[in-house]
Amino acid sequence: MSEKKHSKVIIIGSGPAGFTAAVYAARANLNPVLFEGPQPGGQLTITTDVENYPGFPEGILGPEMMDKFRKQAQRFGTECIFKEVTKVDLSERPFNLEADDDKYTADTIIIATGATARLLELQNRDKYMGYGISACATCDGFFFKEQEVAVVGGGDSAMEEATFLTKFAKKVTVIHRRDELRASKIMQERAFKNPKVDFIWDSTIVGVDGEKKNGHPALTKVMIKNLKTGEITEKPYTGLFFAIGHIPNTSIFKGLIDMDENGYLITQPKSTKTNIAGVFACGDAQDSYYRQAVTAAGTGCMAAIDAERFLESQE
Repeated sequence: MSEKKHSKVIIIGSGPAGFTAAVYAARANLNPVLFEGPQPGGQLTITTDVENYPGFPEGILGPEMMDKFRKQAQRFGTECIFKEVTKVDLSERPFNLEADDDKYTADTIIIATGATARLLELQNRDKYMGYGISACATCDGFFFKEQEVAVVGGGDSAMEEATFLTKFAKKVTVIHRRDELRASKIMQERAFKNPKVDFIWDSTIVGVDGEKKNGHPALTKVMIKNLKTGEITEKPYTGLFFAIGHIPNTSIFKGLIDMDENGYLITQPKSTKTNIAGVFACGDAQDSYYRQAVTAAGTGCMAAIDAERFLESQE
């Protein structure tokens, strides 16, 4: 193992939250080191068009946007390391981290590890991700005007996504594994009352297919299996939304930092402070509610300011 490299601020994660924290920390002359992790750029790298982030009136591709974030952070002196942090020791300051076989220490840590949408294992799924398949109706619903789409799930978020999609889609079909929803009564009623929302019960999706449009894949078919009869039917949906939850990427902090029952890191009200002084959390690692690029960036800014003030108070 190499000798430990020390930093005032180490940022773990590289989505909008991590890169924004890096921009602010770098401009405060804190020389941050940012670990990009297993998915450099975060969830936006599997998104095609981003049209709801301010400042891009024509929209921008998710990977291109994250590349711009990265370059801006680097311009002010952020060191980006394409490694995954695999171990942290928060028992004393400076904190100890390991990435691959290298060791690092930091006076403060900003956690921006994000979350991963739960997806079904499907034939052709990755081919159509961002080209008809999505895990965020708020992000992508606009692209499905007057189309027939499906939502997979039976909880509150599935009902919320289905109802939201009726603003754009001609018809929204909810596909659920069971014969009843687990969503709250008010969310169920809202979906049942909406004339654009339909339901397929006791079913799951087993495959998707499509065609090429403008040089890109385009979803046109969804294969649905009835779990009671085993029968498979093909539906002509051009949009498929997974609403079966997210998993925060926080497993390496288990037992070290306070988190809720789903693994989201708990931060103090109106701040990004965790229960450990000098450790801050931002973005989807601590936000199970909004989960937007712009809100993640906002908390990244907060985390950098919190870290800067913490360091000033220690001097």
